[in-house]
Amino acid sequence: MGSPAAAISAGTERAAADGGTTDGFAACGDGCVFDVEFCTDGSGVNLPPVMPEVFCIYTILFYHYNGIMKMVRAAMIGDVVGEPGIKVLEDNLPRIIKDNVVDFIVVNGENAADGFGMTEVTLKRMLACGVDVVTSGNHIWEKREFWPFIDPVNKILRPANYSGTAPGRGWLCTEKAGANWIIINLQGRELMTPIDCPFRCFDNIINESAMPAGTFPVIMVDFHAESSREKEALGHYLDGRAALLAGTHTHVQTADDRILPKGTAYITDLGMTGITNSVIGMDTKICLDRTRKQVLYRMEPAVNHQAGDKSNGEVQGIIAEIDAESGKAVSIRRI
Repeated sequence: MGSPAAAISAGTERAAADGGTTDGFAACGDGCVFDVEFCTDGSGVNLPPVMPEVFCIYTILFYHYNGIMKMVRAAMIGDVVGEPGIKVLEDNLPRIIKDNVVDFIVVNGENAADGFGMTEVTLKRMLACGVDVVTSGNHIWEKREFWPFIDPVNKILRPANYSGTAPGRGWLCTEKAGANWIIINLQGRELMTPIDCPFRCFDNIINESAMPAGTFPVIMVDFHAESSREKEALGHYLDGRAALLAGTHTHVQTADDRILPKGTAYITDLGMTGITNSVIGMDTKICLDRTRKQVLYRMEPAVNHQAGDKSNGEVQGIIAEIDAESGKAVSIRRI
């Protein structure tokens, strides 16, 4: 079986031979190996036997560049932890966007201000990196001085299943890159504060959004939850109705990124953005003392002990390719 690079080259040549344009292919499929079942299911493209990578990439090219499929790329980035996390985001996210030609970026920022909550400054710094929407979770309420900014800023979300009287909004609709996007922020209830039902909340949002008949928005969900079981359950509940569901909150990236049976891209947890030589982005010594002594010392974000050392910081998350015409995911891979 050949390399992805060879597959891309062969797929590009074959798509061009059939009359499709391949300009910009490196921007929408470089290095990705797609699922053969997805590419062959109902495609009607009669090809001689080729290695699976070429067949898949050829089919995606054929659809995309002959007007049958409009592909967009979305990235979701795990919880930004403190000043070190913001600095890692500033140093790396613009390059990630450029190298992967990402159309829409969602970042969870609930830990951006000293590890708990957000401030006006931390929000502006995250948005300045190229972020389209900042999501959050239970720590959104930590900095009371930030509450007045939750309502007027239309790029910040708090979990939608908090009471309707809580400050801010839990979802939004927008247009970008020729696609309609709906971004939804939900919070789990297992092992967390039992707020309103996230399953029912999603249904209510979809009913309220009332998109025109025949249109399929790209729906992205940040599910801020502790329980892996609850996250997977919601993933299957939304399967085929959302393009992407990504869990946040635990700060530990999971290796279960996949496309669910009806076309929803899923991962249990995106991980975190910050210092990796730490305990979930927090200072190791403080976390050890909390655990060993059972004393609730206030946690603080971990820092690099060597000035100028960037090797210990990491942006974690996923990039998904989505068919904007159907609102279903084609591929997902971890950052």
